[in-house]
Amino acid sequence: MGRADKVVLAYSGGVDTTVCIPYLKEEYGVKEVITLAADLGQGDELEPIRKKALDCGASESVVTDVIEPFITEYAFPAIQANALYENRYPLSTALARPLIAKLLVDTAAKYGADAVAHGCTGKGNDQVRFDVAIAALNPDLKVLAPAREWGMSREEAMAYGEKFGLTFPVKKSSPYSIDRNLLGRSIEAGPLEDPWNEPTEEVFVMTESIANAPDEPEYVEIGFEKGLPTSLNGNVLSPIELVTQLNELAGKHGVGRIDMVENRLVGIKSREIYEAPALLVLIAAHRDLESLTLTGDVTQYKRNIEQSYAQMIYNGLWYSPLKSALDAFISQTQERVSGTVRVKLFKGNAILAGRKSTNALYSEELATYSSDDQFDHKAAEGFIYVWGLPTRVWSQKTR
Repeated sequence: MGRADKVVLAYSGGVDTTVCIPYLKEEYGVKEVITLAADLGQGDELEPIRKKALDCGASESVVTDVIEPFITEYAFPAIQANALYENRYPLSTALARPLIAKLLVDTAAKYGADAVAHGCTGKGNDQVRFDVAIAALNPDLKVLAPAREWGMSREEAMAYGEKFGLTFPVKKSSPYSIDRNLLGRSIEAGPLEDPWNEPTEEVFVMTESIANAPDEPEYVEIGFEKGLPTSLNGNVLSPIELVTQLNELAGKHGVGRIDMVENRLVGIKSREIYEAPALLVLIAAHRDLESLTLTGDVTQYKRNIEQSYAQMIYNGLWYSPLKSALDAFISQTQERVSGTVRVKLFKGNAILAGRKSTNALYSEELATYSSDDQFDHKAAEGFIYVWGLPTRVWSQKTR
């Protein structure tokens, strides 16, 4: 008896997920494999991928365009949360995983599949993100992970596939492992595995080098409504258009590169290169607008939970009860976060150059040091006495 009768396989068209099709049938006794490819704005032509899956033995090959929900339901909430894993990585790749997991579960229900499968290895974060998200959405659905078990190298996997008539066109081999969607790119492996090696320019696609970036700065004004980006330079844009245009603007000026050693959930450190021009600029601008429109205590409390929020996304807990609770809190904080932030793009830097809002809590009359000052300086003495009273008493009792 096989491990499952009908399986929905998350399919990219790469070697591993292609080999998974015959492997699931031959080694796991699966009777029917249905592939699912998600269009996340990665720029690939998905029709050839759909046909390839059918040629490799899939009974059905599903291609789904989910770019808009990817941005509005996953990326935008992360922007409202200012989510940066370890204060640097804007989760451009991690944010796609709960969406793909949901697509797998929904497709399994549609086709009556008793299992889903993915091509993740046992060393990365994605296996955790997929498995945990699927369990949260349908705990009765089996999850199969052939690449986590088969122990084959890339060459051995190709040889296995060739036994079943699969062909793998010869092309220039890249030493890098790359993942891309509309939000950005992640690059690892090859020479990058030595954290002392500087990445060469061939690694980057979305961002210009500092040397080749324009010698003159460019300003962009980003409009927000309730914490959601809605416009660039006064032009109201769809979410997809806004991210696409800002990727081009910021990337042209070399903005959006990250080179970091991060702590993976599985316990190892990994050197990662990321490109995420629009996402990094949007988070910086949004955070700045919050400083203008939120009270100090809300701002400070929110900053404390933003790291937890980012870590939950990184660790595959998008569908956890704690994240749902934090979503409610973050949503409430965004009611007044509307306005415009001006950003100066220049030689790899996104410099916050201005912000305005009809909901601003900033008062020039209270902040100024000119003759227009309306702050009651005399009130400060009593405030300082009361504020420092616990410290004063402690000092008196312990001297």
